[in-house]
Amino acid sequence: MEEYIYQIAQTIVLFLVFFIMKFFTRRLINKVGFRFKYHSGRIKITNKIANALLVILLLVFLMVIWGVEQSDLVVFLSTTMTILGVAFFAQWSLISNITSTLIIFFNHPIKMGDSLTIMEKDYEIEGVLNDIGVFFITIKTKDNEKITMPSNIFLQKMIKKEDSL
Repeated sequence: MEEYIYQIAQTIVLFLVFFIMKFFTRRLINKVGFRFKYHSGRIKITNKIANALLVILLLVFLMVIWGVEQSDLVVFLSTTMTILGVAFFAQWSLISNITSTLIIFFNHPIKMGDSLTIMEKDYEIEGVLNDIGVFFITIKTKDNEKITMPSNIFLQKMIKKEDSL
């Protein structure tokens, strides 16, 4: 048991750091969300993405602390990354949409409830930004239709913010 005291102490410190990082990350995301008056669902999704990234970091550090050989860790990570790479090659838009949602959350001038016009080559889409999910943006038109658009496509479009619809 004495041989594991060092690893147990490191694990305890790692968990403390993890919970502190989780607390401050959640606080930062909530602060930004409330400052820019983002929808609570949008804040919740962003918190989930941040927590998933923190858990992945926690697991990697736990493997290092508990003596997983670096060569074994490299083989495991490279195998996992290869499998994920093949899976995401078929569905590359998943990562792109999640990243786009984070960009929209933190940096886009359009907020929930804003009237907008999406400038298309052949036609324009006019409506109110109704919802921002992990993968899709939902726009409600004047005719009460709901149009969904992938987040990464939304970032690529020229958008005109309207005063009112």
